[in-house]
Amino acid sequence: MVAVAWRSLLPVIIISAFIVYEERVSFPSCKHLPDTTNHPGEHVGNEDGSPEDLKVMMVANLLLLGSEAGFVNLYFRDYYMSKFFKKSFQSLKPDMLLVLGDVSAKGSELSRSKWLSVFHQFDQILGPFLELPLHVILGDRDVGECCDLDAKSVNWVARNFPGLDSSGCGAFEISNISFVSLNAVALLCGNNKLRFGVEKVIERESVDLQMKTKSTAETKDESGMSRELSYDFGWRENAMTSGSGPVLVLHFPLYRPGNTYSREGSAFKSTIHPSGHSSNFIESSNFSASGPYDLSQTVPPNATEYIFHALKPRIIFSAHTHEFSDHSHPDGTREVTVPAMTWNTGNDPGFVVATFRGNNSAVSVTYCSVARESDILIAYTCTLVLFIILVIVSNTPQLKDF
Repeated sequence: MVAVAWRSLLPVIIISAFIVYEERVSFPSCKHLPDTTNHPGEHVGNEDGSPEDLKVMMVANLLLLGSEAGFVNLYFRDYYMSKFFKKSFQSLKPDMLLVLGDVSAKGSELSRSKWLSVFHQFDQILGPFLELPLHVILGDRDVGECCDLDAKSVNWVARNFPGLDSSGCGAFEISNISFVSLNAVALLCGNNKLRFGVEKVIERESVDLQMKTKSTAETKDESGMSRELSYDFGWRENAMTSGSGPVLVLHFPLYRPGNTYSREGSAFKSTIHPSGHSSNFIESSNFSASGPYDLSQTVPPNATEYIFHALKPRIIFSAHTHEFSDHSHPDGTREVTVPAMTWNTGNDPGFVVATFRGNNSAVSVTYCSVARESDILIAYTCTLVLFIILVIVSNTPQLKDF
């Protein structure tokens, strides 16, 4: 009788164990990263949150398929990604969400009606984050490469995301923290309307920032002084100090000349060659071949130098590579590359949480990973195997006592 009772309880035990496991792995695993920059006057201070702090969750490369999503994506991957967002919202309690491009896997190829299905899928996955301030920037999969870049199409996509202008750029302030987002795809192109629109945004923000500094009177007389680069960028004199500008967010990482950096999200280190490319980027993902630009693509060196000169960014957040990295530029400016938040690019999805301190200029960065697809599949497989064994055992004739 006891054996029969236990056997009847086994299905309940198995299902309960799976539910507990699923609930546990739905919460992110986070690791605080030390700040390796050396901007003067920065002090991290107490790591405990305060009401003045601004906590921003940053994700990238969702690669949604919209109406082209198959059964596995709709009822398995999207379900778990939505669950990951919900549990991250509950545990981390962010104040804002930033999406650093590549919302769509094939956005540059989609008609407007198919884009609408991507927007609907996007809203379903974000869930409670739709109640928070939201800013989305454009990636190469969203708008395409230079040869296919169409200003009208970019303008239409940008209008469907909050805070973007017709060129796909944006600038906003929240909790006294200034943010500037750039359409990095346009910066890869030659003379075109979109790139000139990005230049205007950079110049406008540069002038606004300089007007807020004590050196405004000294720079006004020199505001007309400019020199032309080989990339046709016009440079204005800028008396601001490095790291005194806004938080810069863009899809492509800035150029990194001949430096090495460690990928916190991976078990290996990668070297950035003098060309600014890394051979490990392309090898790390099975999704890279279908994108307009390979995963090693960065903002060109002259455009990178122009951005540093004009904006003096406080910190930079980029994406595109599908991998996490934490990099310090030669002037000490920190650039954090946000990993892909999808199983479509590999087995290690994740995101970044940046906490901007209300009483100083320091930025606390936390890297968070979510469950691997392989771990979830193993759990499903084990549960199925146990059920099969249970069914076999239940149907086996019992030996009677003599």
